[in-house]
Amino acid sequence: MSEQVTFPSATGPMLAGVVDVPEGEARGWGVFAHGFTLGKDCPAANRMCKQLAADGIGMLRFDNLGLGHSEGDWGDGSFSNKVHDTVKAVEFMNETGREVKLLVGHSFGGSAAIAAAHDCPTVEAVAIVAAPFQPAHVEHNYDALIHRIQEEGEAPFHAGGKALTLKRQFVDDVREADLRERITTLRRPLLLMHSPTDNTVGIDNASDIFQAARHPRSFVSLEGANHLLTGKNQAARAGRIISAWADPYL
Repeated sequence: MSEQVTFPSATGPMLAGVVDVPEGEARGWGVFAHGFTLGKDCPAANRMCKQLAADGIGMLRFDNLGLGHSEGDWGDGSFSNKVHDTVKAVEFMNETGREVKLLVGHSFGGSAAIAAAHDCPTVEAVAIVAAPFQPAHVEHNYDALIHRIQEEGEAPFHAGGKALTLKRQFVDDVREADLRERITTLRRPLLLMHSPTDNTVGIDNASDIFQAARHPRSFVSLEGANHLLTGKNQAARAGRIISAWADPYL
């Protein structure tokens, strides 16, 4: 069962989300942060959250600024905005009586989930899938545009069939973000999942995160999976692993 919701972003525009609700009594509640330009309905977000809901963990997945059904302009966003909006999503769920204990993030959203957890007192555990060690890793998606962005302040950016505008504030913000300290001081159980053959965010990112993290920390290899988890049962498998791992923290 899915529930359509909206809630205000940190900068004002309304964000659109879907709460995947378990049948019967929920074991717990969580929030999912999607990848760079992917949105709440991408296979990784959709399938992982539905699997978690099927296992009794209700999940809110939402479109970031200017993506999917959310208001605003994606070009006005940044990594910092993504972190703050993840916090807003947790606060929204908490205010509706569904206290969030679990944060899940995929790719760029995994980095955001780690950073956001620091401002979410109810969150007891964080699970990340195919996440970069540093948010600036996303720069490889638009490195050909950097010179133009620095000169003109923005440049058109096409990703996954979406026509977006990439602005200097995003580039500067993501370069300034340093996740190492956030990882080291997370003070929550952390689950890392990564494919050793991920050609978008290499497995070395998982090694760096794992080394920076403090116990309790866990790593699961998603052998055979691609970065976007589009293969048969790849996202569902990740969801089942998260469900089992998170049980003590719900």
